[in-house]
Amino acid sequence: MTGITTTGERKLLVMGGRAYPELTEEIASELGIELTPTTALDFANGEIYVRFQESVRGADTFVIQSHAAPINQWIMEQLLMVDALKRASAKRITVVVPFYGYSRQDKKHQGREPISARLIADLFATAGADRLISVDLHTAQIQGFFSGPVDHLFALPLLTRYVGNRVDRARLTVVSPDAGRVRVADMWTDRLGCPLAIVHKRRDPSVPNQVKVHEVVGDVVGRTCVLVDDMIDTAGTITQAADALFDNGAADVIVAATHPILSGPAIDRLKNSRISEVVVTNTLPIEDERRFDKLTVLSIAPLIARAIREVFDDGSVTSLFDGHG
Repeated sequence: MTGITTTGERKLLVMGGRAYPELTEEIASELGIELTPTTALDFANGEIYVRFQESVRGADTFVIQSHAAPINQWIMEQLLMVDALKRASAKRITVVVPFYGYSRQDKKHQGREPISARLIADLFATAGADRLISVDLHTAQIQGFFSGPVDHLFALPLLTRYVGNRVDRARLTVVSPDAGRVRVADMWTDRLGCPLAIVHKRRDPSVPNQVKVHEVVGDVVGRTCVLVDDMIDTAGTITQAADALFDNGAADVIVAATHPILSGPAIDRLKNSRISEVVVTNTLPIEDERRFDKLTVLSIAPLIARAIREVFDDGSVTSLFDGHG
């Protein structure tokens, strides 16, 4: 007899960084497993140290880290975790990033700019990642930046199910806050069976986070409008778009977005706006002191857990979205 035959079983391990341990624990709970024990600490000069406290040799590993603030620290920590897994002989390394950092920098708007989203993908590939899972990338083209398989998850079914059960669909209009979100808004209209409107805006490329709203295209008079976007950062775009809708006769405005970055003045802008409800998922942490009455947070953990299980079982991630991946 030549060679050796083994009867070992495949092993799934889930580990997470320090950016958002609550989400990582919720995902592990959905999978019915415990997290792989991990040591992570910062040296006095800011360097990060990580070590897994049990063997990962031959395992199918999933490294979860949402790129929250301080974003550069948590990206670096996840890269080090991937490197540690590669050097410890993990069979397959899947990077799970509920919110993909630098995703807005996915192309050059002007000369002499980086394409930072591509650089992040290259860093993970160089560190040793075999696969990437993320939720609602800023643009679908980011999938092409990573050389391995990319599972692009959508919060659309979760958000549309919640909003559809909360409003009278006969009086509902889905609104894109700019031209870049029209495709996503159109997917909302397909699911909810309602008309589409667009807020036309112009952004000054030399001044970040400042938007000038111009006009509303579509019927919003007397209707409940749902403004949909992939993320809310400083909330300037969303609140100005909401004002434009009210100025054009909208009866109510609800905001739905996947990623609650909520930087700087975002909380105050949303609290003080005429928006009746802000619906987001928990791809990013929101501290208790930054939550407010209008805010509704839906859990993305079941979706991510199901995607991890499908990847581990060599199943179909697209099947999670009724074939509309």
